[in-house]
Amino acid sequence: MYALVDGNNFYVSCERVFRPALQGRPVVVLSNNDGCAVARSNEAKALGIAMGAPWFQIRHLAESAGLVGLSANFPLYGDMSDRMMSLAAGLGPTQEIYSIDESFIGLDGVRGDLVKRGHAIRSRILTWLGIPTCVGIAQTKTLAKLANHISKTAERKPGSYPAELAQVCNFAALPASDLDAILAATPVGEVWGVGRRIGKQLNDAGISTVLDLARMDPVVARMRWSVVLERTVRELQGQSCIDLDDAPAPKKMIACTRSFGRPVRDFVPLSEAVTEFAGRAAEKLRKQGGVAGMLQVFAHTSPHRPGPRFARAMVVPLRRPTSDTHLLAQAAVLGLRQIYEPGYDLIKAGVILMDLTNSAAEQLELSLDDPGPDRSRLMGALDALNVRYGKGAVHLAATGATKAKREWGMRQERKTPQYTTVLADIPIARA
Repeated sequence: MYALVDGNNFYVSCERVFRPALQGRPVVVLSNNDGCAVARSNEAKALGIAMGAPWFQIRHLAESAGLVGLSANFPLYGDMSDRMMSLAAGLGPTQEIYSIDESFIGLDGVRGDLVKRGHAIRSRILTWLGIPTCVGIAQTKTLAKLANHISKTAERKPGSYPAELAQVCNFAALPASDLDAILAATPVGEVWGVGRRIGKQLNDAGISTVLDLARMDPVVARMRWSVVLERTVRELQGQSCIDLDDAPAPKKMIACTRSFGRPVRDFVPLSEAVTEFAGRAAEKLRKQGGVAGMLQVFAHTSPHRPGPRFARAMVVPLRRPTSDTHLLAQAAVLGLRQIYEPGYDLIKAGVILMDLTNSAAEQLELSLDDPGPDRSRLMGALDALNVRYGKGAVHLAATGATKAKREWGMRQERKTPQYTTVLADIPIARA
């Protein structure tokens, strides 16, 4: 048995915790460089604002409908997520953090009324943290994900599903006829793992509801589509095929890419950005205990802006696999120097670490040159300082001046304070 605990409109809810005046108002959180909406409050959804709507197309609603647009504040969301996950873990003995706002909880061995327990955890998260959540409970992860969708929809759209399923929905506690009625009222596209393309193919084949898919022969699903859809069908039939993944597999590639707040033309600020990206990717690489055998560096102009176009990339093989920030940044700048050409308004660049292996399985070779000093302890100290004092507290000097003066920095004109991670931003209560 599984439960899925999901924060409602998570980014917006995090903002509302520290700005209660936003309650009841349409609010959107914007992507990097304040580009498009990546989170919407229910009030914003009621205005017809779609996920991914560009800000320049909806900003007129600020005057006509009181829409509030905020820059993404990821340090705040990440910290609030950690707190929410620690509270959600009280629901069962095992937990898989699936995304910043979702976690699966294993309920095997948990006794008592699961719906009552789900409401208790939900109430605790709301009271202690201020984040509204919904809980879906079922025999498989796919059904738990669907139950969570039902609980959210029943709360947001009264009348769409039985009111008692709002906030906490337990499929396992429903009579079979009631469950069939719910699955028959839900479009097949709402199933976890059924994307837009597969959903259209299923609709063309006469499978329009979740109940239709649940009644499909799994063998037919495998023969006509894929083994992945067969697994989904079996999960909808109550046969658990996807276990909790409490220790995610190491990544096979690590990328750090960013769009710039404004176009960059010169090599120096571009190399500063690439050095910064290499450092962040190296930190992630060390966190999973890996080393990289090569990296790719790229830069390009905007496909939406007028002017000459530029899009180049280069793969730089490394002399030895490494996770050393200095060596990776050096290779990234070397590659950038090869592809750079003046005269272009570059809007995005990035570094991708490839050929990743475990640092404990290093392949030795005949040493024909000096491998240089072992800086693994230095890298460990650098990571420890950045964890303790905040991301970027210690970095290579080649990343340039302070963040406020970086030419390539992101545009975040609507960013709220980092209430929980920066000492100067902590709210002060006066009595």
